[in-house]
Amino acid sequence: MMVPEFAARPQLSEDVARFVRQRIFDGTYTAGEYVRLDQLAAELGISVTPVREALFELRAEGLLAQQPRRGFVVLPVTARDLTDVANVQAYVGGELAARAAINIGEEQLRDLKAIQVALEDAYARGDDQGAVRLNHEFHRAINVAADSPKLAQMMSQITRYAPESVFPSIAGWPGQSMKHHRRVLAALEKHDDKLARHAMSDHLSAGAVPLIEHLIERGVVEQGSGVTSRRRGRRQN
Repeated sequence: MMVPEFAARPQLSEDVARFVRQRIFDGTYTAGEYVRLDQLAAELGISVTPVREALFELRAEGLLAQQPRRGFVVLPVTARDLTDVANVQAYVGGELAARAAINIGEEQLRDLKAIQVALEDAYARGDDQGAVRLNHEFHRAINVAADSPKLAQMMSQITRYAPESVFPSIAGWPGQSMKHHRRVLAALEKHDDKLARHAMSDHLSAGAVPLIEHLIERGVVEQGSGVTSRRRGRRQN
């Protein structure tokens, strides 16, 4: 994996945390492997301070453990954890979409449609990094339109636990995701809060099973580690 340019970036610790998360979820860092502070800082061409901050952040998220005199070790990624994250995203994201359907203005709708067009183009061109960025912008725009900053901030925190960078490489997911997005857009245009809630909730929960299967195939998640059935993992009403 190509190492991005870190030296010129603001908020380095967040960028480093995102980079290490991606390495965990693409299998570059495996469970039980140590992430060496000095080695990673040298690789990225930055000081150890933002790297240390990033590793502490990932420890708080449960992706790493700190062991005395040995450093930070990668913890196993489980299907149950990924299912739990998807279910919480579905609940909070659905509520945000419902509020956005009520509050969203015409200019916000136009901007959202433009993001969706750019996102579909990125997928068509095979621009995975662009697709990840635009997908994030699409969801962020809806969360902003909800005009519920505390809930949107909570959603942002939850999203850190989801391996967004993996989704473009999951077979069949880009096409399925675009259909979901169009359903969400249609609900927002109608200002139908119930339809928007269901469309967004279904979208965010639907990714759990293909994500887990994808990560099992790549050895990131162990077979049978936690809940892998969508029916078992879905929120009960």
